[in-house]
Amino acid sequence: MIRRLQAIVLDCPDPARLAEFYAHLLGGQVVQDPEDPDWVEVRGFEGTPLAFQRTPDYRPPKWPGRQSPQQMHLDFDVDDIEADEKRVLALGATVLERTDQLNPQANWRVYADPAGHPFCLCLH
Repeated sequence: MIRRLQAIVLDCPDPARLAEFYAHLLGGQVVQDPEDPDWVEVRGFEGTPLAFQRTPDYRPPKWPGRQSPQQMHLDFDVDDIEADEKRVLALGATVLERTDQLNPQANWRVYADPAGHPFCLCLH
């Protein structure tokens, strides 16, 4: 049996920039080996650490299309979706879909991080 999930790794063109985005979002710290700029981690928050690896030919996923599918996304529980939306937008995210405003049954919104990876803020 596998003991635990070590990290979630996202490909991107600029690991340091994307790590800063998620460190601010989650209240974590950026951890980087100065000799390896192609791998950066975010640690020190509740949950599984995130890691970012440089991919020179990176192509961001398209929401909601399938020509360049999302492949995976991250969901974050929030208590105040309006306040947290302002926060993620100030950090460099973009709105992909305000799902809760399109469907009264939905309790989430979809965003893209600065490298284009989709993530959701989910009202807890």
